[in-house]
Amino acid sequence: MGVAGTAFGQATTGNIFGQAQPGQTVIVSGSTGVTRQAVVDETGRFRFGNLPLGDYKVSLQRDGATIMERNDVTLVVGAGTEVNFNLDIQATSLDAVSVSASALPSIDVASVDSRTVLTAKDLERLPLARHAEAIALLAPGAVSGSGAFTGPTGQSLVSFGGASVSENAYYINGFNTTDPLAAMGGIGLPYGAVDQQEVYTGGYSAMYGRSDGGVISQVGKRGTNQWKFGGQVLWSPRSLASDPRNLYFPDQALPDGYDYTNASQPGTIYRSRKNNTSWTTVYSAYAGGPLIKDRLYLFVAAEAEKQQGTSTTPVTSSQPANNQHATSRPKHYAKLDWNINANNILELTSIGSKQAYAGSLYDYDYATGRQGDRFGFDTSTKTSSDITIGKITSYVTDDLTLSATYGINKVTSTSSVPGDDPTRPFLSAVTNQDPSITGGTPIRNGVTSSTIGSPHSTSQARGLRLDAEYRLGNHQLAAGIDNMRYNSRNIGKTLSGPGYAWIYGKTARPDVALVPSLGVGAPGGDGYFVHRYISSSLTSSSVDQKAQYIEDRWQVSDRWLLSLGLRNDQFTNFNNVGQAYVRNTNQWAPRLGFAWDVLGDASFKLYGNLGRYYLALPTSVAIRGASASTMTSEYFTYTGIDPVTGAPTGLAPIGPGPVSSNGEYGQAPDPRTVAARDLKSQYQDEAILGFSKQLGSDWVYGAKATVRKLQTAIDDVCDYKKLEAKAKSQGIDVDAVNISHGCLIFNPGQTNTFLLSRKDGSGYEQVRMSAKDWGFDGGAKRKYYALDLFVEHPFDGKWHGRVDYTFSRSYGNTEGQVLSTLGQDDVSKTQDWDFASLMANSNGVLSNDRTHQLKIYGAYQVTSEWMVSGSLRVNSGAPRACLGYFGNDESDPAGYRSSYRFCGGKSSALGSNGRLPWTRQLDAGVTYRPAFAGNKLGFNATVFNVTNERKPLSQDVRYQTSPYTVSNTYGLPTFLQPPRYVRLSASYDF
Repeated sequence: MGVAGTAFGQATTGNIFGQAQPGQTVIVSGSTGVTRQAVVDETGRFRFGNLPLGDYKVSLQRDGATIMERNDVTLVVGAGTEVNFNLDIQATSLDAVSVSASALPSIDVASVDSRTVLTAKDLERLPLARHAEAIALLAPGAVSGSGAFTGPTGQSLVSFGGASVSENAYYINGFNTTDPLAAMGGIGLPYGAVDQQEVYTGGYSAMYGRSDGGVISQVGKRGTNQWKFGGQVLWSPRSLASDPRNLYFPDQALPDGYDYTNASQPGTIYRSRKNNTSWTTVYSAYAGGPLIKDRLYLFVAAEAEKQQGTSTTPVTSSQPANNQHATSRPKHYAKLDWNINANNILELTSIGSKQAYAGSLYDYDYATGRQGDRFGFDTSTKTSSDITIGKITSYVTDDLTLSATYGINKVTSTSSVPGDDPTRPFLSAVTNQDPSITGGTPIRNGVTSSTIGSPHSTSQARGLRLDAEYRLGNHQLAAGIDNMRYNSRNIGKTLSGPGYAWIYGKTARPDVALVPSLGVGAPGGDGYFVHRYISSSLTSSSVDQKAQYIEDRWQVSDRWLLSLGLRNDQFTNFNNVGQAYVRNTNQWAPRLGFAWDVLGDASFKLYGNLGRYYLALPTSVAIRGASASTMTSEYFTYTGIDPVTGAPTGLAPIGPGPVSSNGEYGQAPDPRTVAARDLKSQYQDEAILGFSKQLGSDWVYGAKATVRKLQTAIDDVCDYKKLEAKAKSQGIDVDAVNISHGCLIFNPGQTNTFLLSRKDGSGYEQVRMSAKDWGFDGGAKRKYYALDLFVEHPFDGKWHGRVDYTFSRSYGNTEGQVLSTLGQDDVSKTQDWDFASLMANSNGVLSNDRTHQLKIYGAYQVTSEWMVSGSLRVNSGAPRACLGYFGNDESDPAGYRSSYRFCGGKSSALGSNGRLPWTRQLDAGVTYRPAFAGNKLGFNATVFNVTNERKPLSQDVRYQTSPYTVSNTYGLPTFLQPPRYVRLSASYDF
């Protein structure tokens, strides 16, 4: 086979290559006005790299006369499309997922990565939700993350290859659109503006990094020489939607000596979901064409989504309510392409994505099931992301291409509670109030929002990348830089109202101390108590991320391709006053891959890849990490409750005052002491080996084995007493230095160096802390292995189908940057590793482990007017978790209460309590395009979750509220499969 050229990850272009007689001329001309020509070299090969996506005509000339043509050659992003003139075959795309409509494609023997590509035509055919994550779930090894984690537009996130949901990267038109604050998701295009979406699950080029999970890369549509317009209306009616499941308090047998917090709740209703349905409307339109034929093109698209519905809050809420809520999500996309001349192309892109949420709260009586009057409002939120991207590509010679991309992403986020009373605190767990005071009816105050963000929260991402590609014989050389700068201002949260909340509690053992490690004693009496909770973490921060790379794609022979790459990343994190607290340099990431065209005809490929991938810390790490924060609890018994505010009265302290497990009392930390001086970035090594092979003339099948190993992780550690003890053992006068009672950022399991500032201001002392010094038995572990099998029938104008099966295992003691069991989104600052006691019994399968995954999807053209489609995803369940007090004596050495891997006094590693049920998601659609309208008018009906399965996806894992006292909500589902709903649509393209 010929030199196929570069197939870079997160690319926005494609390539055409092939064979012809030496000395002949090949000309490619595209629908976007691009025309290039090249002379076939002495080996009989030609290649055109970095072509804008679109349809092309490829012509072969001899002595100035065209002797052969190939029409409708469609490019696939990041891949080569082969056109041979000395062989009697048609032009075919080399990608195994996105195919031309006329023939089975050859297998992409020019790629060494693992990816899935879906084109706009695929998205039009398949029954999918209209966002990037829904598309990504079609990729092998991709599973839905915890419902506690959502992206900037409110969509649930995806876990790739066992990694946590914050370890992915998002791109649009080559620019990184990952959430600038916490790397939780990213911005996607309006659905109708997506030309192609790549989903990388491993093995990608050294050109790209900052991800050890997966990559979601979208390329937007562009104008062509023909004006096209279209519009679509979608409607998901409430009348065709099913209710979610009602939830009931668990009623299970408890170990001897244990009682429920509230003995009257087991088996009773926890949350009514009757009539908790919603309706959604989406209006979208697009237009694209030439402003100046062959020179200047425009494409614009916009969509406006609005969703309205009802949601009933649990009976334990501070104020049970029916929330009549509404969410709007307008998006726009505009792209201008200017062919300055035959050798230079300028692209300008503008993207806007906004979301606004508001809710009105109405009294809900659980006794009668009736809705009352409106009493308040839910927290209103608004987020917006405005992205501008500029890219210039210069074809300096037939062998040298230069490109430069610069982009800015400006994000704003606000939250407020309309009518919020600043004098009334939020009340939590009101059903645990002393019934001798309340008469059995909880006293509430109408405050339903506990935390709010700053009304002036902003984040900005600026990116610059420069790429050079040069062809030298059989070597395709590439080099460049990839720089990002992130700034976040007024991020974090604080409590609503007066800045504190009251949390009511009850213990089944009134004579047992509540938090003895912090000096909080026993409440006595009937076991009722309350604590005043204060939390504030507002701050600002920034991050610099720089990288350089080189790569050589060497066509060793007609059948062998080697990809040799090296990337060097540098990350620097700054606190709210611009002081660096983390610096990571000289992070060399090799990428090695091969592809073997076994038979020499692109019908059988064997490929493999070895790579290292570094992950940066986002700006959010400064929240509760490198900036001042307050998080305290003050415990009391009480003799009364104010009937208006719901605040306890007659308080008697049962502790020393405000206490904090992590020493968060509002003090500003020294930036040189909050993180280990020799801190290493999180990184992961990956190995992939696979094959793809044609089966007859209509099918492709294959297999791939993947192994991933987390080599270094970052988290925080909070046991200052261990740090003080080690300092003493090194001869440091601990009375002469400042030892922070807060948490420090470190590499779990590795020996790190920390600085302690001298109180006289004369400098710092160094302390070396090993895993053993902290009390840990070992370091961070996360291993993932998987076997993916697939068989596919590419679309041939009649039907398309694909089946993927993945057997995988994700195990160790560290999920990654977040903690799904608790829904904790404090990136690289989870409760894991805070204290050695929290890591006891930690080794097991991890939260994103799904041992078995089956994915089947496809479409069938019944007639020229009718098409049916379907998608089935079947997953084995996630591991169950149970977090209780420590050991069989119900102790609390870290002061974290019910957070240890013990359950009823017995060890409780993740996975040892069984698994949640298997889940099945069947979606089906039918499309009608009447011939009388030239097939330009389309009607579609799609049913999501046809079988209306509403299985739990996660559950409440905290076993207790106090020693020997079981939480009434332990084991309750926290997120379930969305119930069945129907989406109807009408579209017209002209």
